[in-house]
Amino acid sequence: QVQLVESGGGLVQAGGSLRLSCAASGLTFDRKMMAWFREAPGKERDFVAAIGWSGGSTYYGDSVKGRFAISVDYAKTTVYLEMNDLKPEDTAVYYCALRWGQGLYNTAVDYAYWGQGTQVTVSS
Repeated sequence: QVQLVESGGGLVQAGGSLRLSCAASGLTFDRKMMAWFREAPGKERDFVAAIGWSGGSTYYGDSVKGRFAISVDYAKTTVYLEMNDLKPEDTAVYYCALRWGQGLYNTAVDYAYWGQGTQVTVSS
């Protein structure tokens, strides 16, 4: 079965950088989307970024464009989220997600599989 395990969260000062990792297993089909979402206390789970496994097309939420980058290491079946110029408003639990099929899927209900989440805290 599909398993997604995130790592790399932590505490960082504003302007700093972090890289999140999502190790995936049970990836049965070639065409799939891997995505990152985040959820701050009292808020909805918001789309951050997504990448198509076949072809590598990338999509980003407006609030992170130009600061975050999503990538995939096919050999390690691991997806990364490189986060630069972090702001206090980036503080949230970050979740890795997967769905079969490819395209622009940027809402949480589009994804069937989720990791356990990793906390990112940005201090001002």
